[in-house]
Amino acid sequence: MPEHPAFWKYTALEELTPAQWESLCDGCGKCCLRKLEDEETREVFYTRVACRLLDTDSATCTDYRHRAECMPDCVTLTPEVLTDPYWLPATCAYRLLAEGKNLPAWHPLISGDPRTVTFSGNSVAGRVVSERVDDDLEAHLIDWITS
Repeated sequence: MPEHPAFWKYTALEELTPAQWESLCDGCGKCCLRKLEDEETREVFYTRVACRLLDTDSATCTDYRHRAECMPDCVTLTPEVLTDPYWLPATCAYRLLAEGKNLPAWHPLISGDPRTVTFSGNSVAGRVVSERVDDDLEAHLIDWITS
């Protein structure tokens, strides 16, 4: 039986196949940015400082398969992690679906084109620096990502 083209609308997150789960990631790279959080309000502030594994030109992980071993603070997304996804960007497909919302028109599963993430201004490619910078994170706060 063929897979429904809009599987994310009809399949619970915990029932997705590994391939379906991975296809939800739009490749924006926003989750790979260092964040600061106000512990009282849980407001998340994004910086332009990316994980050292993120290729800052393409917004792709240079060692995706081993990212959790290389970077102990890298969060592997699972349905269990998504019970309270407030820390993920508001545009993240995993967060949107966990909150019962739709995918945006620029998401590759909707548009059919992975380049729409960049064309829509939702990719961090070319807009961030590696965490190898020595500056204080607060000096790198950005306002072009909404959490």
